Amino acid sequence: MTSNRRDWLLFTGWLLTGACYLLVLLTVLSIGIFILPLPVAGTLLLATRRGTDRGLPGLVSSASLPMFLLAYLNRHGPGTYCEHSAGGESCTDGLLNPWLLLLGGLLALAAGVALFLKVHRRPVPNSPAREPW
Repeated sequence: MTSNRRDWLLFTGWLLTGACYLLVLLTVLSIGIFILPLPVAGTLLLATRRGTDRGLPGLVSSASLPMFLLAYLNRHGPGTYCEHSAGGESCTDGLLNPWLLLLGGLLALAAGVALFLKVHRRPVPNSPAREPW
């Protein structure tokens, strides 16, 4: 497996692990404790591998996944959304602006990817110098 592909897989692994930790934090009063072993296992799996620090910027991007979920859940917002059916009507109040949530998620994702690319392009110390041709 090429180093570049491995680095992107590590980035994705840290992204998913961080997103699981955020899910645990957001659901701590209900199901968070039952989800906690999943990100802990992911952390142990990733932390025991060589070179996983190159994928750590994925933790920055991990904040984007809950933001995308919130944007989807508030897709009929902002404000109140009423749904009509044969059995009556059900309304949901207090929906947030999904465009702001989507923008926040995209910014978090882009920040993590930009940090990853910046760290990934840094020259490796003690590497042989390249010829200019």
